[in-house]
Amino acid sequence: MTDVPADRRAVYPSLRDKRVIITGGGSGIGAGLVEAFVGQGAKVAFVDVAVEDSEALVERLAPDAAHAPLFRRLDLTDLDALKTVFGALIDALGGCDVLVNNAGNDDRHTIADVTPAYWDDRMNVNLRHQFFAAQAVVPAMRAAGGGAILNFGSISWHLALNDLILYQTAKAAIEGLTRSLARDLGRDGIRCNAIVPGNVKTPRQEKWYTPEGEAEIVAAQCLDGRIHPVDVAALALFLASDDARLCTGHNYWIDAGWR
Repeated sequence: MTDVPADRRAVYPSLRDKRVIITGGGSGIGAGLVEAFVGQGAKVAFVDVAVEDSEALVERLAPDAAHAPLFRRLDLTDLDALKTVFGALIDALGGCDVLVNNAGNDDRHTIADVTPAYWDDRMNVNLRHQFFAAQAVVPAMRAAGGGAILNFGSISWHLALNDLILYQTAKAAIEGLTRSLARDLGRDGIRCNAIVPGNVKTPRQEKWYTPEGEAEIVAAQCLDGRIHPVDVAALALFLASDDARLCTGHNYWIDAGWR
């Protein structure tokens, strides 16, 4: 089974009307996150550089949504633009209760490929914006009496996969960032957790894996089957909801037991 039927999925009343900002929400896991939070009746805004995919997602979800999702183009490596766009989104939503730091890029590279400029670019794409996005929403969360920040890590560095050294360095750092934010923001009622996905079946990931490669991944998992964005989104919904009110400072895995 690749999906749970809609009438058997969890509904979290605490997420209804919550103000949610998602990065990298235009496709793949991000699109699954946008769809899931919209389906809970949340007020969702998302950013991405992929305009066509993002606008198509809004068009698909808006007719049946309690609150139509709001999209803004944003290159998260531009910190001035990040501050401006996040400020505008917080104003449009009337605050922010949940931040999902999903955006990233796992382009392959060898050690010999890495220059100082490429190092900086990969850290900016995969790590730096998570901190500054969190910094941007903290005042609104404090004003609301609390909130939830979800940072996306990766199983890749735990497995020491090849040709991903900078991506894995950034993703390892995200777990430290999560622990630090949880400690510094906890007394404000702001929770911070990391989601660590395994190999999720998205169009982008299908570029890297042959059917034989996919079979090897499934063989290394404890469970049969492929992980889909809806599975990752189910974990994110729980961690953002009031049901997870005492969950903070930890990593939560959705990897089918991949070892």
